Amino acid sequence: MRSPVPEYLDELLRECVEGDDSEPAAMALTTVDDAHHGAGDVEHRFTIQSMSKPFAYALAIERLGWEAVHEKIDVEPSGEAFNEISLDSETGRPHNPMINAGAIATAGLIGSFDTFAEFASKLAGRELGIDEDVFASEMDDAHRNLALAHLLAAYEIIDEPVEAVEHYLRQCALSVDVRDLATMASVLANGGVHPDSGERLMAERTAIQVLSVMATCGMYDDAGDWLASVGIPAKSGVSGGIIGVLPGQVGVAVFSPELDDHGTSVVGVEMMRRLSDEMGMHLMNPGRPSKSALSDVQIDDDQTVYVLAGDLLFSSAESLFARLIADAPGTEAVILDISRVGEISDVGRRMVLEAKSRLEEDGFTVRVVDADDTNRLD
Repeated sequence: MRSPVPEYLDELLRECVEGDDSEPAAMALTTVDDAHHGAGDVEHRFTIQSMSKPFAYALAIERLGWEAVHEKIDVEPSGEAFNEISLDSETGRPHNPMINAGAIATAGLIGSFDTFAEFASKLAGRELGIDEDVFASEMDDAHRNLALAHLLAAYEIIDEPVEAVEHYLRQCALSVDVRDLATMASVLANGGVHPDSGERLMAERTAIQVLSVMATCGMYDDAGDWLASVGIPAKSGVSGGIIGVLPGQVGVAVFSPELDDHGTSVVGVEMMRRLSDEMGMHLMNPGRPSKSALSDVQIDDDQTVYVLAGDLLFSSAESLFARLIADAPGTEAVILDISRVGEISDVGRRMVLEAKSRLEEDGFTVRVVDADDTNRLD
């Protein structure tokens, strides 16, 4: 028994790249149940760049509290590019923490790159290093960011402008791969709790705040179109990565280095659009989040019954595959009981039918049981 998700991701990646494998490309998913899937050059490392901004914002809120951070950084969409001088004309507050001005202010509030690096490493589940060459290059060309920082200092938003820019650029130079980013994003999807360790790394209210700002501001001057067409709270980076978060379900990361006019990965955007459309990941999808559809496994002498409950979405249906892969049925007869399932999404239906098909290929006799003698998987 194998999960169909890696095969699907492989196919999606091939179709999005369209046969051009001259540049590295990769994608990864981490569910709130700690299932990991990837495709492509998942070990290729690149700098996190602006994808660090949501996590720095979360750390600032955790350290200083929401009110103190909001006093210095607003949460309004700017509708402008990432490096615009977007400051309130009266208060000097940056419009939001996702643009450079807001991110520099956030770095100034945190006050220590080491503190952020430790937090980011906990989110990723491993120690993250820094690409010193990238940091040095960006520091040599930091004139616009330094100008933004001095403006922030003039409005008393930060105290040490040069130090804030240095901390911000070190933050952006952390070296990651798509698996790191998907895991980091999954902490936001899981309300601040790391899916693997179970450690709470941020308050649930902090995760909600970060996701709200990602949804409205994370894609800069393309944020409105992104929210309408893709519907996944996301953050891009000029290294070619994009992270996305579907609350209660999954963290997503994609990577491909070619950028569009917004400074966003061309192939990465297409991968995220396909995931949203084909896996029902739009934030406004009426399906209710559910961590796991598998509520019970009942073993009789001659049959194994897998009882599914709640709503069948991608992440919840994936829990059935996780169980079947880890512990294959011990009887020839298998029953998939969906009588307690509420809503069934298209991707949930496809995954359960795929589980049935793969069990039958392995020699099991499989029967689906639904309420009132119906079968909503047909």
